[in-house]
Parts: sequence; C-alpha cells; structure tokens
Amino acid sequence: MASFAERMLDELSSGQLDAAKKSFASALRYDDDDTIYSLAEELYGLGFSNQAKRVYEKLLGKYPKEDQLRTALADIAIDEDNTDKALMYLSEIATDSTAYIESLLVAADLYQSEGLIESAEDKLLTAYQQDDQEPIIQFALAEFYFASAKYKAAIPYYRQLIQAGERYFSGLDIVSRIGVAYALVGNFDNALGYLEQIKEADMTPDVRFQLGLTYATNPENRQKAIKTFTQLRDLDASYAGVYEPLAQLYMASHEPDKALVTYQEGIAIDPFNVKFYQEGAKIAAELGDMTQAQSLYQEGLNHNPNDAVLMTSYAGFLVQNEDHVGNINLLNAYFASDDMDINPQLYWYLAQSYTALEDFDMATKYWQAALPSYMDTADFLKPAYYYFRSEGEHELALQALQAYVQLVPDDFDMVAALQNELDQEL
Repeated sequence: MASFAERMLDELSSGQLDAAKKSFASALRYDDDDTIYSLAEELYGLGFSNQAKRVYEKLLGKYPKEDQLRTALADIAIDEDNTDKALMYLSEIATDSTAYIESLLVAADLYQSEGLIESAEDKLLTAYQQDDQEPIIQFALAEFYFASAKYKAAIPYYRQLIQAGERYFSGLDIVSRIGVAYALVGNFDNALGYLEQIKEADMTPDVRFQLGLTYATNPENRQKAIKTFTQLRDLDASYAGVYEPLAQLYMASHEPDKALVTYQEGIAIDPFNVKFYQEGAKIAAELGDMTQAQSLYQEGLNHNPNDAVLMTSYAGFLVQNEDHVGNINLLNAYFASDDMDINPQLYWYLAQSYTALEDFDMATKYWQAALPSYMDTADFLKPAYYYFRSEGEHELALQALQAYVQLVPDDFDMVAALQNELDQEL
C-alpha cells in the first residue's frame, strides 16, 4: 500500500491540489519519519517550501541533534529572505557536527547573496580547512572567486577538481571554466590548452566567444578567431558582443567590406550600440561611400540622439566633407536640446564651419569658446592664431601664438611671427 507521502506526490503531479493537501496532513500524522523526510526533500525541490518547512520543523522537534534539518531550514529561510532566522539555525550547529561543513557552505551562500563578500569567503575557506579534498568545497570556492572576478584565485580550485577526475560538476564543464579563467587573467597559452579541449556539445556561446577572443590575441591565430566568431554568429545571431571583435579582425585582415557588413549586422541586433554606427560610418567613409557613412551617422543619432561621441564624430565627418551648413544645423539643434557639458571639439567644428561660410561674428564666438580647451593642441592653435589675427583680435591671436610656440619651438616661421607681435607691442 502506498504511503500518504507517495499519494500526495502523485496527486500533485496530476494537479489534484485539494486532495494533495489532505494527503499531506495524513502523511504528517501517519507516515514514518524517514518517509516524510524524503517527502520534504521532494516538496522543496518542487517549490513547496512551506510544506517542506513544516516537515523539517516537526522532525527537528523530535530529533534536536539532527543538524542537517537545521541546514535545510536555513536554506528555506534564505529563500524567504529571512536572514536572521537562517543565521539562527546555522549558529546552532556546533563545529564537531557532521553538518558543520554544510552549514558553512549555506552561510557562505547567504553572505554572498547579501553582498558580504569577505564573510562569505571566510566561511568557504573555513570549510576548505576542514576538508580540502571535498569536491563540493573546491567547486564552491572556485565559483565564488570566479563570480567575484578573482579568476587567478579560482584557478587552483578548478585544477583540483580536474586532477581528481571531476571534468563535470553540478552541470558545469570544469575544463571550459578554467580555460575562461586563464583567458581572463591574460594567460592565453594555458587558456587555449583548455578551451581547445571543449567538446562541441559543451561549447556555450560565452565560452565560444572567449575562445575567439583568445585566438585574437595572437595575429597567427587571426583566421581561427574569425572562424570561431563567425560560427558563434551563425549559431546565435543575437549574441551582440560578437560583432565588434569580428569586424575588428576583418579590418586587421584588410577586409573593410566584410567589417562594414559585420557592423551593419550588429546594428540589426543591437540598434542602440553607438560603436556599431560610429565604426561602420568610418569604414564606409574610408571606402568612399559617403552616402552610406552619412546614413549610418544619422541612423545612429536617431537611436541615440544625445550621444556626445557619435555627435562629435558626425560633426567631424560633415566638416571634413565641407557640409558646413549641415554641421551648423546639426550642432545648433544639439546645443538647444542638450543640457549636458558640451565637448569643446564641437566648438572647434562650428568655428571652422562659420569661418568657411564667412559668418565671422559666429566664427569668432566659437574660436574663442574652444580656445581654453586647446591651449595644448598645436593643430588648433596655429589656425586659431591666423583666424584671430585676420579678424583683428590681437590679444586672442597673441595668446594662441604664444601657446603654440611653447609646444612647437622649432616652427621658426611662427617663432618669428611671435617676435614680430611682441615687437609691435613695444
């Protein structure tokens, strides 16, 4: 005859909740302790933590020395965000208890979830001191350090697992984990030694991406990196992180057409990624496709209207292509809608555009606005000097000239011009 616990589980699986409640009450009353303990484990795994808690509390009242019940109740308290109650159960477990190590691991999880990283680490290290050959502890420490971005600290514990023959643990491929860890600390040779061992079935998108990045660190492996990234893109086109490094590899391989297509594919997946528009537009311009470049800048700004980097890049493109009216319209609209700090590069671009259109009042305004930010930039100071001099702005011209000569003392024409300016003041 089936126990009430078995009957309850069958009723839960068939959706008979009212009947399951009655069977649960009968199980608590009539089933033996081992049976209801197993029931509690099943219920907790199914998400019925309240019912599991009732069983564990009943058993703890009957067997107060069974500390494993306390760790189970602590787990449930953590799930219920009842930190104080969880810590109470864990604090009741003595250091000589068979459940002590388990209590340390539960406490570490609790502290880590609360952001108390040092306390979590202390509990894990204490557990390791108790039994440094226990795979669960090795894995917990490795994962703790990996999650904390302390990859170098994680590696020895992953290595212990591998050396003990634990290729897989808790559903995780340890070889892939240690390979990624080595890559993230910059030990790319060791990283490849592990990453290239990974079976295709275990090659997650993140691991494949890291393999591609690791190949990319060595120019001799560039084609392997491209192959790895294209495989990732073909398997999971939504993996937005793959497009930029793949495009950069195409550029390094002198294949700008493929790089441009890659950025365009990236835009289709992540239309708010400013880098895709900016780099794609630059490549299009280098290929002589100014229409495509402008289209990418405009599309990028439609999605990211207040992005200062993209705005500055587009303004520079317009100035370089002598679309000064377009640049002025673009930046005046941007200044009117943006309340953030303005990149002084934009003042310089406006100064150039107004100068080209011979609107000298506005040009002077923006040359002067840009000047304080470019007192250490020779490429700005020289044209600024000539502009201010042509407009009779003697003090501004002298200021720009003096700063320029300090930066480029071997430009003898400008040194002579400075001497002439100073002689005129005498």
